[in-house]
Amino acid sequence: MLHTTRIMGETKSSLISKLNPAVPRYYLFGLAGAFWTFAGLLLCARAIVWLNAFPLSIELALGTTSIAIAIVGYLYLFVKVVQKNIDRIGQLPENACMFAFIAWPGYFMIALMITIGITLRNTSMPKYLLAVPYTAMGVILLIGSARFFRQFAASMAHRKS
Repeated sequence: MLHTTRIMGETKSSLISKLNPAVPRYYLFGLAGAFWTFAGLLLCARAIVWLNAFPLSIELALGTTSIAIAIVGYLYLFVKVVQKNIDRIGQLPENACMFAFIAWPGYFMIALMITIGITLRNTSMPKYLLAVPYTAMGVILLIGSARFFRQFAASMAHRKS
């Protein structure tokens, strides 16, 4: 037998649905793109500050190395991650929680990566060594964000037709 709990005159399920910040599913592609863009720019900005202490030739060499690593990393790893997320978002209900642009286990991964980043920044490791992985990861996120934005635009165009 199904029981519903009443809280201040409302059933628990209706209260939860009122508190759920639901948005049309296609917005999640834009939110994912915005989140990946923000994180990518943040990582690249940190790396640029660290590289500014070096002569231009070293900056360019490290920057080029970072971009090469990013392209390889995106093509062999992250293209699958982005597509998996696009497919997952596409399977959500027409109106979904606005935080569903990242799968719930993904929030744990984000917290772990932030913790590792903070830990590494606070070690005695020279910042120019951190600049390469920061730039590479930032560029990977920026490339991935473009795919989310492209899917967002396609979803919006499909809705209008």
